[in-house]
Amino acid sequence: MKILLVEDEKRMAQALCEILRQEKYEVDHFDNGPDGLDAIESDVYDIVILDVMLPGMNGFEIAKQVRADGIKTPILMLTAKAELDDKVVGLDSGADDYLTKPFMTKELLARLRALGRRTLDTADGTLSYGDITLDTNTFTLTCNTNGQSVRLSEKEFRILEYLIANGGQILTREQLAVKIWGFESDAEYNNVEVYLSFTRKKLAFVEAKTEIKAVRGVGYELRCEDV
Repeated sequence: MKILLVEDEKRMAQALCEILRQEKYEVDHFDNGPDGLDAIESDVYDIVILDVMLPGMNGFEIAKQVRADGIKTPILMLTAKAELDDKVVGLDSGADDYLTKPFMTKELLARLRALGRRTLDTADGTLSYGDITLDTNTFTLTCNTNGQSVRLSEKEFRILEYLIANGGQILTREQLAVKIWGFESDAEYNNVEVYLSFTRKKLAFVEAKTEIKAVRGVGYELRCEDV
């Protein structure tokens, strides 16, 4: 799962990034409002942890803007403010949850798991599209018509998870590269092609009718026309 942290307090940000990476989350960090807004609007993150007091643009403004722009990524608002009115403003601005500093690590992780389940929109940790099911706990791809399954690598899983979550939409190579490898990665676009090829082979192995189709000059989409 890919998390965006928008937090300007350096020590807090470093500590949170370390905790989240230890929990096997992928994390990108920005320390100001405008950059945080741009990152959220890339729509490549599963959850956003958003501080309220930020330079350039506060968290309330960011949440309100991204919701107005149709971005539905779950937002956990993080702030030192504890007054009820501030919580109401945060939730009304578009945040999904609200955590007041200081907080316990266990509570933060529990809230992230809850938002993650909401992101999957399923109680059993699976995603489905066409004739395939993806188990998000075991990275297993299964063809529903014949029961054949195969374990995916981490990158193959992330690619297929992203395509399923955006089923019917065309995703560009840039979107895939940022989603899978992150903003600060040196990964080149040919890495996207390589892992798309690997993922296609796994779909063929389980004899799925669901395919990853290239749309010339645009990007890729998940398509299943025979189910």
